Amino acid sequence: MNAVSNLRDTSAVSTNAQMRHIETLKEELAAARAQALSSSNQVKVEANAHAEQIRKQLEAEQAQVQQKVAAVTSEVSDVKQSANAANAKIADVSTDVGSVKTQVTATQEELQKTIADLKSAKGDLGVQSGLIATNHNELDALRKLGERNYIDVKLAKTKQPQRFGDITLKLTSIDVKKNKYTVLVLADDKQTEKKDKSINEPVQFYTAKGGHIPYELVINTVNKKPEEIIGYLSTPKVEATR
Repeated sequence: MNAVSNLRDTSAVSTNAQMRHIETLKEELAAARAQALSSSNQVKVEANAHAEQIRKQLEAEQAQVQQKVAAVTSEVSDVKQSANAANAKIADVSTDVGSVKTQVTATQEELQKTIADLKSAKGDLGVQSGLIATNHNELDALRKLGERNYIDVKLAKTKQPQRFGDITLKLTSIDVKKNKYTVLVLADDKQTEKKDKSINEPVQFYTAKGGHIPYELVINTVNKKPEEIIGYLSTPKVEATR
């Protein structure tokens, strides 16, 4: 709208100046023609020549005014088209923003519902754990909650232990019917056997890095073929000071 207004203002000033000049030329043309009618032959020829010169100048001035008006009209049209295109894009963006807000609200509501459904349990060391995830969706909810670090664990029964974060684990036995397993935990060069642990049970142990806050291994699935356990390792967000 500012661009259109500026174009109109500029055009108005320029056009008004030319219109005043055109009026002056018309007066000069009328005076020249009147002089030609009342003059002798020689003066009449000169007066007619002058009148013709003024007429051509007048026509040129009028043509320039028409061209400027047409040019301004075209520019105003272009500006309006650009404005309409911009408004259409703004409307599209507003719609997208509204859709994103709706999705975010729905996601937050789903996250809160999932968190509300999570349970806390006492670990094998007798320490009350935080919230426990029993499936992938619940684990995602815990990650978004951001209170602890979570590392996916998929541990097969092999000769060599596997490293997860700053600890290593070795699966020594499983009991698929009872959903139990036994693992060796190596942390800070100290090996601990966690025997006959159940699924979704917080298996707790301390490390120098975690200080007085225990690490927790939570296994959700015990598979027979291949022999493996699947779950996650939960560690404290804040490391112990040394």
